[in-house]
Amino acid sequence: MEFLSDLLGLNWVSMLAQTLNTAVPIVLAALGGILAERSGVINIALEGMMLIAAYAAFAIGVVTGSTLLGLCGGIAAGALLAAFHAVISIKYRTDQTISGTVLNIFAVGITAYLYRQFNMTESVETFQQWNIPILSDIPVIGEIFFQQQPLVYFTIILVGVVQLALFRTTWGLRTRAIGEHPRAADTAGIKVNRMRYLNVILSGALAGLGGAWLIVEAVGSFTPGMTTGRGFMGLAAMIFGNWTPIGAFLAALLFTIPGAVQVKLQLINAPIPYQFLGMLPYILTIVVLVGAVRRNKPPAAIGKPY
Repeated sequence: MEFLSDLLGLNWVSMLAQTLNTAVPIVLAALGGILAERSGVINIALEGMMLIAAYAAFAIGVVTGSTLLGLCGGIAAGALLAAFHAVISIKYRTDQTISGTVLNIFAVGITAYLYRQFNMTESVETFQQWNIPILSDIPVIGEIFFQQQPLVYFTIILVGVVQLALFRTTWGLRTRAIGEHPRAADTAGIKVNRMRYLNVILSGALAGLGGAWLIVEAVGSFTPGMTTGRGFMGLAAMIFGNWTPIGAFLAALLFTIPGAVQVKLQLINAPIPYQFLGMLPYILTIVVLVGAVRRNKPPAAIGKPY
């Protein structure tokens, strides 16, 4: 009964606000995956791109003393790794799944090596919370949505922008066309591979932004493997959201709720092993993904070089 009383006494509004905040890197990874896969290129290297970006944001932030430059460096690092993935997948027609796997392994190795080689003990100053005037004073909604860090606001706006661009613009129509039927798109005058290059690099930039978030808004310092599967969770959110930005955003929120609950339960010393609580987000991701794979269909030309 005491545990139940403590559970009911938790600040659940704060938990929802934390859920929104921690969903940011997963949402950004999912958006990146959507851009690449809607254009027909599999990008399972999102995890590696996020990890490379996290290290770049940390190293550049420490060396320059600028959080903003660190953020830009993280985005650039993600885009650069994505450009490499695009070249070997599009130009040289390498198996895209194998390419992505190799890049993930490379990212783990190179970041761990650089971390040990240049043992930087400093940290990067993180962005502070921005409370939006008037809106942040609204009960419940204000605390959840309008008392957040800047990248949270940017990510929410970006979800809407990508949704509109993908389904309401010429660029979006062409992107979806080259992912469904590239030969027909080519016949209509669309430069298939050029658009694929662009979308894959944008995919890496978004994943890079998600990786940089870990440094510039979350912890301020780098540790090897600190992405802890967020890139793969982004892929799962993309699939569960049926390759749509809004669907992926909602899926990412669903995946991060267990993590927020885990933190709250640990605060009240819940009689549940913390190892099990730590597994909750990943267990939920697997369960949800199994159901989504059966009902959701990817773009028809995904993984097929043109």
